This record gives sequence, C-alpha cells and structure tokens, in this order.
Amino acid sequence: MCVARLRRAIWLSAFDKGAARMYNIKRMENLFEMGAQASKPLAERMRPASLDDFFGQKHIVGEGTLLRRAIKTDTLGSCIFYGPPGCGKTTLANIIAATTGGAFVKLNAVSSGVADAKKVIDDAKRRRLIDGVKTYLLLDECHRWNKAQSDCVLSAIEEGYIIFIGSTTENPYIAMTKAIVSRCRIFEFRKLEKREMQDALCRALSDKKNGLGNYNVKLEKDALDHLIWASDGDVRTALNALELAFLTTAADKDGVVRIDLKTAEQSIQKKSLSVDENMYYDMLSAFCKSLRGSDSDAALYWAERLMAAGCDPMLILRRLVVHASEDVGMADPQALVIATSAMYAFEHIGMPEGKIPLCNAIIYVCEASKSPSVVQAMERASEAVARVKDDNVPPHLRDTHCGGVHAGGYKYPHDFGGWVEQQYLPDKLKDAEFYTPSVNGYEKLLVRAKKIKKNKG
Repeated sequence: MCVARLRRAIWLSAFDKGAARMYNIKRMENLFEMGAQASKPLAERMRPASLDDFFGQKHIVGEGTLLRRAIKTDTLGSCIFYGPPGCGKTTLANIIAATTGGAFVKLNAVSSGVADAKKVIDDAKRRRLIDGVKTYLLLDECHRWNKAQSDCVLSAIEEGYIIFIGSTTENPYIAMTKAIVSRCRIFEFRKLEKREMQDALCRALSDKKNGLGNYNVKLEKDALDHLIWASDGDVRTALNALELAFLTTAADKDGVVRIDLKTAEQSIQKKSLSVDENMYYDMLSAFCKSLRGSDSDAALYWAERLMAAGCDPMLILRRLVVHASEDVGMADPQALVIATSAMYAFEHIGMPEGKIPLCNAIIYVCEASKSPSVVQAMERASEAVARVKDDNVPPHLRDTHCGGVHAGGYKYPHDFGGWVEQQYLPDKLKDAEFYTPSVNGYEKLLVRAKKIKKNKG
C-alpha cells in the first residue's frame, strides 16, 4: 500500500511539473504577445476593432448604409476601397476580417506576385469545396498589380472562390485594369474631418490598454489643433506625431509629459500657421480672387504671405492649376501647361528654388486673358446628362471593331480638309451647344472658326 501511494505521489509530482511547465510556456507566450503589441506603433495599436469604434466615412459605413449592412450580414461582395492615406481603408478591411465567417488572407501588391495569388486561389478552392468556407483576399496597394497578376484572380472572383477587397490611394478607374474594376464595387473614402481627428487623438491619450492612458500626458490645445491641421485628415500621421512627441519629451517635476506647440511642430515636421484659421482661409480667398482679377502683384503678395504663415506651397500650386482652367481656360490654353509644369518643378526641386517657377506661373495666370467658358461648358454638359438621359449613339458613330452593327454614313473629317458637318450628339441633344467661346485671347480665333463652320454647314 505504501508502494502504491509512493507511485501515485511520484506520478502526481511529474504531472504537476508538466502542468507547471505548460503554464510557464503559455505565460511566456502571452508575455511575448504583450511585448509585441507594446512595440507596435501607436497608430497600429489604436486601430479600431469594430464598426462602432470606426472613425469617419459615415457616408459608406454609417447606420443603414449598404456597406455596413453587408458587413454585418456577412454578404459583402468584391470591392475596392479608394481614398487618401490614413483614412481607414486597411482598418475597415481588418474589421471585416474580424467579423466575417470566412477565411481572410492579406497580400501586398508591392511584394506579391502571380505565384502568391495562385496559392491563395488554390487554398480558397479547397476551403470552399471541402469546408464550404469562403475566402476574403485583401490586397493592399492593389493598383500596383499588373495585368497578368490581376487576370489570374478574375475567374476565382467570378466563380465565388474568393471575395476580393482592394485598398488603394490611386483612382482605380485609371490605375487598375478594367477587368478587375468592373467586377468590384468602388467605395471612395474621404479625409477625416477635424472633429473625427480630435476624437482619435483624445482616445489615444485616454486609452489605458493600447494608448497613452497609463501616462500623465498633457497635450496643449494649440498643439492638438496643429497636429490636426498639419496631418490634413490622415489619422496615422497624427498618431505617429503624437507618439514621437511623447517619447521625446521628458516629464516635468510633477511627472507630467507636457506637449506644447513647438514640440508638436517638430514631431510632425510642419510649421504652425502664424495666423488663425479664419485669417488663413481669408488669405487663401484673397489669393484666388487676385488670380481671377488679373492682379499679379496682389497674387504674389498673398502667396508669399501664405507661405510665410506656414501654408504648404503645394496647396497654392493646386489652386493655381485649377484657376488656370477655371478662370483662364481656352482664352489662353498655355496657362494650364505652365501651372502644371510649375507644380512638377516644385515637386522635384523643393524650396527655395521651387518658388521661382511658382511665381512664374502665378504671373502668367494673372496676366493671361480670362474666360469662364470651360466651367460653363462643363456645367451645361453635366446638366444635360442629368436631365436628358439619352445614351443612344447615332448609328454612323457606333463601333464596328467588336462586331457592332454600323449603319454606315460616317464621314471621315480628314477627307474633307479636317472638318465636315456631321451629327455627333444623341438625337435628343443634336442641336445643343455647351461650349460658347468668349471674345478674349485665343478664344477670338475659336469664335471665328465656329462662324465658319456654321456657314459651311
């Protein structure tokens, strides 16, 4: 009996040691996971994990929207998330991954190729046929895939083996193959608004699990406002700057890490505006109206004043490009060429030399003849599309290369010296005129040309 008790004691001792060993291994794994989580950037740790915590994009994931209903009911089809950096595209894809009942595979178009995509498809087919489980494929930077890479997933999308979710900062209608785009629903994301940015930063300051809530951090109001303004709707940029400011700022004698405006400026590498928000927009308005009013002296002054106040010169250049078409337009088509050339030059030269082509373009746009005819033509055409809804292409204009029915009668303009009277608009709009040239600058020639065409017709 004593021997049996001794054997049992030895067995229990061995069991306890094994259990203790397993407990310690599990504990170490948890510690490693905690350490890995803690070492992640603040922006990564603060990613919302559910739709209720998701910031912004109410137009596509607000209550009652199509995308929100599809996510909640696990009926989401292939789609592409398109928008600026840091607005929540990848975060929303991760939320879908956490809520869906299917498998979720993530690839990056920069580092993956056809072989990676084929492996995902083969695995997805096995899951679907054996387990009845669908597979979501999240492809970051999806615009970087070439035609061969895109084509290899087309049949898998059509047959339902994978549900494709692309994420891109580029316009998918331009940057991606049409075959992929035609099989996906496009959701356009927007930059986060000021209030949403403020909520994200304040949550990071108060969150004790993933944020800075366990530390005594004081973010001054002007520093908060600057981080919001300088990050321009990019919450990742704002959170990374906040973390850098926190990590590089020593606590004061009271144990408080105080982040002031100067620290915020250094952390986000962008100078604070030396004017308040209302004055900033007033100056920008004055610059735009000076361009329209052909006052190059005033436009140069307001551009310099905005840059001295901390305005990004690229914002001035973007406005300049718009005004080159909006206010100058066809009165001097060269204005748009010079404005876009100045933007290209500034992007590749930077400050201070980049200011020279910037000022060159400002003077040209100011001194050029003005005409609003381009914008007016655009508005008239848009109104006609919304009102008439006539998509019947005249028979003589229809495509014949893909087996289409062609009624004949098309007149090749070059056989008639470059122009011939011919109907190009649908029947309901055949007499419509959207573009009416002014009598300013280059458009004088277009007025004369239009009269000649009418007389010929």
